[in-house]
Amino acid sequence: MTASTHWLATACAQAVLERGGNAFDAAVAGAFVLHIVEPHLNGPGGDMTGVFVTASEPDAPRILMGQGPAPKNATIEHYRSEGLDLVPGSGVLAAAVPGAVDAWLVLLRDYGTWELSDVLAFALGYARDGHPILGRVVATITSVATLFTEHWPTSAAQWMPDGRLPQAGDLVTNAAWARSLDRLLAASADAAVATREGRIDAARQEWREGFVARAIVNFGRTPHRHSSGTDHAGVMTLADLAGFEASIEEAVTVEFRGYTIAKTGAWGQGPALLATLMILDGFSDEYLDPSTALGAHTILEAQKLAIADREAYFGDTTVPLNYLLSADYAATRRALITDAASHEFRPGIVPGHAPYYPVLRTDYTTEALSEQGAGASAGVGEPTVAAPASAAPSRTVAEPETLSTGELRGDTCHIDVVDRWGNMVSATPSGGWLQSSPTIPELGFCLGSRLQMTWLEPGAPSALTGGKRPRTTLTPTLVLKDGQAVTALGSPGGDQQDQWQLLYLLRTIVGGYTPQQAIDAPAFHSTSFPGSFWPRTWEPGGAVVEDRLGDAVITELEQRGHRITRAGDWALGRISAVTREPQTGLLQAAANPRGAQGYAAGR
Repeated sequence: MTASTHWLATACAQAVLERGGNAFDAAVAGAFVLHIVEPHLNGPGGDMTGVFVTASEPDAPRILMGQGPAPKNATIEHYRSEGLDLVPGSGVLAAAVPGAVDAWLVLLRDYGTWELSDVLAFALGYARDGHPILGRVVATITSVATLFTEHWPTSAAQWMPDGRLPQAGDLVTNAAWARSLDRLLAASADAAVATREGRIDAARQEWREGFVARAIVNFGRTPHRHSSGTDHAGVMTLADLAGFEASIEEAVTVEFRGYTIAKTGAWGQGPALLATLMILDGFSDEYLDPSTALGAHTILEAQKLAIADREAYFGDTTVPLNYLLSADYAATRRALITDAASHEFRPGIVPGHAPYYPVLRTDYTTEALSEQGAGASAGVGEPTVAAPASAAPSRTVAEPETLSTGELRGDTCHIDVVDRWGNMVSATPSGGWLQSSPTIPELGFCLGSRLQMTWLEPGAPSALTGGKRPRTTLTPTLVLKDGQAVTALGSPGGDQQDQWQLLYLLRTIVGGYTPQQAIDAPAFHSTSFPGSFWPRTWEPGGAVVEDRLGDAVITELEQRGHRITRAGDWALGRISAVTREPQTGLLQAAANPRGAQGYAAGR
């Protein structure tokens, strides 16, 4: 079974399974297709996080770590000297060392069975011969067309050839990326090694130390426009690129209602979901129904507390997770939830650790942006998700995230695969989207912007630090029962990823929903915390809901003090999932219907 955010990625991954490949072969094939067909949501210059189990060790969830670190010269002092008080949301100063490609190749080398050339054949074909471009990609290009033509000419050449915007359904190619794939495969084939693993490592070396690394560094030396409205050069070096290798890590887990939930460490936001579950575990089931006002209120309040701790303590450093995920600590946090919505930022107190309090902004601009006017910072942050034109907000807010129109920051892509043997993987590739920085013409892709999740304040647990990973929002989930993986799931959506996945977990584990029913059900999320993406603003007491939650429920949430924004009937949530019943081997898959783009398939 395969489920992903684009039907072509699902189809290609499923084709690998049909031809005898395992879940890891299929996931890698599908992921490289996602780079091609969802270029506004991810790319080869971005990052990824995965969680998986193997059929031989079904009780041992592992993390595929594809989050590159900040370049060694990416320091607070340097960025401050450039006149910045936030890491930009676009431009190469926002770029971490690319991690996605190396991570996928490590997964293929260590757990797959296919040759690299066979796995990449699908993506290579779409890059060279073309694929029908999505309307959403066209809308993204349109939104940044002025930025491309005035400041990023290499991006204009790739996405607006001869100055013409593509139309939805046009056959679009990426010849430069096709050539790059050919060169990686040539390096693999030319390597004087006799093993499949050695050939994959040869391609990895060419990526980290060969033509890819050289092109990235050379291109970044020329200053270009950033989301700050000012021009800057990059700081990435050949040593930065050569020094990063993706890795396999142990997962962090908690028990909830008899299930084991596996997430990344605190260099990602995954433990915040685990903390939320620990808080909610002390409530009776009636408080955990997302379709009721009582349930939605309780869930929103628990999320605020857990995400406040994310901001106060999480980062690529020593984080006291044993304490933050303990039952005793969860009980102290649970006691803070009342019948009324909190509008406060309330991290907890951890012995021996001082909580970090970020700057709490409800709006943000710079002098350069003010001078250049609206649109100067187009394409910043994580890609936006626009609600349907019929969305009717219940209030108006004047904020950079334009929540009054139902437009939501945060989207990326996702893929889940389970095979006949019981191998299961959930992965969220992101970053390097076409609007994150200028296209590197020799390579056919651009760098990501994950460093925007770091702070330029010394002492912050996620402060910008050369050589350290930025705290990522990428947060796939694995669910185990009695020592066997039963569900792999995930979602695009930036800060919303785990909030939407929490609703799925509650509806399936507590509510008895089927996977597809849980994905289809009305979604909501909190905005009452500093956003992970530029411009790092928050909305005290804010919550965004799908109208299908119902007028009665929404009215009661407002009466409890939640500042509600209606996003439309089918606007929130991007979840896909695959499941396996260990006793029978029955496999299932489910995908998000919103946007008519996600797809689940299997046999």
